[in-house]
Amino acid sequence: MKGTFPIEKFERLKTPFYYYDAELLRETLNTIRQEAQRHEGFCVHYAVKANANPKVLRMIREAGLGADCVSGGEIEAALRAGFPASKIVYAGVGKSDWEINLGLDNDIFCFNVESIPELEVINELATAKGKTARVAFRLNPNVGAHTHANITTGLSENKFGIPMSDMMKVIEEASHMEHVKVIGLHFHIGSQILDMGDFEALCNRVNELQTQLESHRIRLEHINVGGGLGIDYQHPNRVPLPDFRAYFDTYAKKLKLHDGQTLHFELGRAVVAQCGSLITRTLYIKEGAVKKFCIVDAGFTDLIRPALYQAYHKIENISSEQPVESYDVVGPICESTDVFAKHIDLNAAHRGDLLAIRSAGAYGEIMASGYNCRQLPVGYMSDEI
Repeated sequence: MKGTFPIEKFERLKTPFYYYDAELLRETLNTIRQEAQRHEGFCVHYAVKANANPKVLRMIREAGLGADCVSGGEIEAALRAGFPASKIVYAGVGKSDWEINLGLDNDIFCFNVESIPELEVINELATAKGKTARVAFRLNPNVGAHTHANITTGLSENKFGIPMSDMMKVIEEASHMEHVKVIGLHFHIGSQILDMGDFEALCNRVNELQTQLESHRIRLEHINVGGGLGIDYQHPNRVPLPDFRAYFDTYAKKLKLHDGQTLHFELGRAVVAQCGSLITRTLYIKEGAVKKFCIVDAGFTDLIRPALYQAYHKIENISSEQPVESYDVVGPICESTDVFAKHIDLNAAHRGDLLAIRSAGAYGEIMASGYNCRQLPVGYMSDEI
């Protein structure tokens, strides 16, 4: 079954471009809000790194989500989209001084701190401004996730977070800093996680740490478990929404929050991936010695995930209903890795046919580059074309 696309409107637009299904995005946001509100104290932030298209950001802000940022540029994008600073959290292993000052000047909700040297710099900059920075310590829980090795973040070998063994040390350090206030703990174990057992393992680790803190009479206001919930790349039409109920219920059942504690989430891919498609036009059908190539005008400059992670994206020929043939779908970039898919079945393709590369709303437009001096793709909402 193919997705439904306004092909006659697409013909007027220069390819390649990103197309965002506004109705599906609204449905996704409504489902997130409904499922999170079933549990007291659950707060959801959107991970801006997944997609910072201004129109997408505005819709997410209108739905009431906060913003999870990993750079000063993302903080600026969130503020421009209307996210209140009181709902912005700022993570990242390498925060520069100007980025920290930006967060301080706007009085953002929280800095997710990843090292003692970073904590010292935040305190120094906050002191210079006469401000108090709210911080949560990002701990590395050494919890593996059933996902691609390049997108795990919660193992000891990863660059992210503070080792659990240093938790009391950093809390002690912070207690002597007059311009830092510790308000919580932060975790994130990876991305594109579909096994709820991975989140259960994180819950167990957080429970252990909370017990350790209790033994020292330390209670923190906020626990942030990051995001990581995956989507179904194989079946974007049949499964357009992730299982948000199972995701939030896992934390509600397995994580032991103290009275008054707030639980924060940072969902990115799960919010925007399925609503976005990269629309590209067929340039040539090339008969190779052993295979047939469908050469399109999009390349890894527009969607790098297949080249970077060998990621799968469902591809549909939305211009054809002819019997299927086998193709390698490739782009025009002068690199052998510029391949979207190999040996896939498409309805017979011809020059000028439009292809939709599905589930591309996350880490698609945001990761586009100008390599080969190519123009960046434009992103359109379905209700504006």
